[in-house]
Amino acid sequence: MLNSESSDLQFEPPGPGSWGRDAVHHPRPATRYYAETNPASMLSGTRSFTDYYGMLLDGMEVAYVNGYAYHRNRPVDEREIPQRFQRAEEVFPNRLWRQQLREWDEVRKPASMATDRELEAVDPDALSDPDMVAYLTRCRDHHAAMMAQHMSLTGAAMLPTGDFLVHAAEWTGLPTSQLLGLLRGSAEVSAGGSAELEQLTSTLASDPAARELLSSDEDPAAVLAALRALPDPSGAAVAGYLDLVGYRLLDGFDICEPFALEMPDALLRSIRLAVESGPRDTADLDQKVSEVRERVPQEHRAEFDDLLAEARLTYRLRDERGIYSDIWASGLMRRAVLAAGRRLAARGRIHDPVDLVDAGFQEMCSLLTDSGGPSADELRSRRELRTTRGPDAAPPFLGEPPSPPPDASGLPPGVARVMRAAGFTMGEIFGSSTAQHDEFLLRGLAASQGVYEGPARCIAGPHEFGRIAQGDVLVTQSTSEAFNILLPLLGAIVTDHGGLLSHSAIVAREYGIPGVVGTREATRRIADGTRVRVDGDRGEVTVLP
Repeated sequence: MLNSESSDLQFEPPGPGSWGRDAVHHPRPATRYYAETNPASMLSGTRSFTDYYGMLLDGMEVAYVNGYAYHRNRPVDEREIPQRFQRAEEVFPNRLWRQQLREWDEVRKPASMATDRELEAVDPDALSDPDMVAYLTRCRDHHAAMMAQHMSLTGAAMLPTGDFLVHAAEWTGLPTSQLLGLLRGSAEVSAGGSAELEQLTSTLASDPAARELLSSDEDPAAVLAALRALPDPSGAAVAGYLDLVGYRLLDGFDICEPFALEMPDALLRSIRLAVESGPRDTADLDQKVSEVRERVPQEHRAEFDDLLAEARLTYRLRDERGIYSDIWASGLMRRAVLAAGRRLAARGRIHDPVDLVDAGFQEMCSLLTDSGGPSADELRSRRELRTTRGPDAAPPFLGEPPSPPPDASGLPPGVARVMRAAGFTMGEIFGSSTAQHDEFLLRGLAASQGVYEGPARCIAGPHEFGRIAQGDVLVTQSTSEAFNILLPLLGAIVTDHGGLLSHSAIVAREYGIPGVVGTREATRRIADGTRVRVDGDRGEVTVLP
């Protein structure tokens, strides 16, 4: 049993082995609903991709201790190892990720979006209580399936990128941060891109009435409604975009996080900037690729070209699989829960509609059918505990001390290459800097090039997004891929957690703003409003006088 230094909470390992805290994807405590729903989906999805790529892992287990996410890798059954060896030999020669990418584009993504739109078309406030329970169940089942889908595509999102980075570093001696710059522009979704956004920006840019509305200082929700009500094609373009992003979470993966339409001011400001700024500039990319390629030994240049092409082909999956899987589905589940909460609050059964977010799924159903469930005070207490527990209340590891990854040198070449690419990528997702800080200088990882000075905006979560002004430096624990809608407002980004392949780093590169990630302590050492210099080339953040 472990006690954290900053909390009287008791932290017991949820099982044998070593459990590491996932502060990159889940920096804040989870709701009871999410802690119930996520583990089975996580295991199912990760087992799918480790089996598909012949990895010597049987998926990843996740467990929630006092609401904090911990995970551990499950070793593969020894009886399956020969089969995994054989499968791994097929991965790179046959480019197995291409089959998954094709299936994603042609089948899984369209099917997921179709279900999202079906659920979105339902008015939950018009449902009877029994139908509301059935609707909640549909949303929960879809959300669980989308969490598993997200994780099942991890190999396709990870292996080509990791394999390119490993080989390119060996050939050139260049740092990962510089090599990742060669992938910029291949993940349009990470910069908020979509066909709907392109249609929106091109249409509104040529519509004077729409431009006038965009510049209005009226209530943001009313402005969005007025934009949607414009005659076509502008109204249709606005509706198409809002229907696509409106119920996506703005950050995180849990139903406690707001969806975009709950933050109309931030959503409207991001639309304004998208219309005003035009397409992103990646004109120097070919020059950067050429400069790196010149450092590759001649005999490896064709292979370098091939590995880079495969990494660029699949790089978008790193964020796209989440945005069109569980981030949208989670927002729809939140929408349903808030609708159920409104009727329960109207009956005096709970204090506030949002309190229902802290009920487990069966508890939600019991409250709706008046067959039990937690009291209003119990739900309010859960909400207060969840929202007041900080990221430092949980230790980084539980159980046995973490052990170094196994030596892959004695493995057959196929599985050794798969495991090396996967291990490298995971390290660049979860790894933070270990560099020591000075009094006014924090050292992290150089995630996105450039230098920027501006006021620091310390944000603990989406509920504070309204404080972000254009040109601010976002200082936060970490972000999810959903956060990309708001990135146009920022001058730079600094995070406590995450490596060069964390979502924060990816979106900073795609937007072309300086980024320093994995500083460990930025949110504790930088006061809100302080002027800072973010050096994305050196991975340094200076607190200015």
